[in-house]
Amino acid sequence: MTAPPGKPTPFGIYRPEYVDRSVVEHTVVHADGSVEVVGNPPVSTLPVATDSGARPSPYPAKQDVLTRRLPLGTFVHARSGDKGGDANIGLWVAHDGRADLYAARVEWLSKLITPRRVRELIPEAADLEVEVFLLPNSGAVNVLIHGLPGDGVAASTRFDPQAKGLGEWLRSRHVSIEDGLL
Repeated sequence: MTAPPGKPTPFGIYRPEYVDRSVVEHTVVHADGSVEVVGNPPVSTLPVATDSGARPSPYPAKQDVLTRRLPLGTFVHARSGDKGGDANIGLWVAHDGRADLYAARVEWLSKLITPRRVRELIPEAADLEVEVFLLPNSGAVNVLIHGLPGDGVAASTRFDPQAKGLGEWLRSRHVSIEDGLL
């Protein structure tokens, strides 16, 4: 994007697809060479946020608290990248040994990150489909922005075609953080 055009080269476009669980046999090969078939996981997922930003919360509402406008990355970490034409961002809270503070930060992050809020924090996603998946046992949320890299890295016109810097861009955005979480 910042250099003169080079010679043309062939490229491919990756498109993620789903494979039905029934056609895949999950197995583990242990260090001793024994093979174990892994059964279906229990169905226990948290509801996914809707476009309106509303989702049934596993956390009770708090009373009004004082907040400060600080970067999301004050205590939230991120990793991002492309999945074909989609951008994927993992956001998580690191455990610092204080279980009560960690739990409160995870709760805050889980409530903060909704499709609507992602569109506010990442303006280039304003007209795109955004999915948010809660991973509270990992202290994390996963964000999927459909179509952000276009048709994928080989065909993207974005300055960051692989969306590798997207997580840091999101961490730099200012949000209201409760004083008790700092």
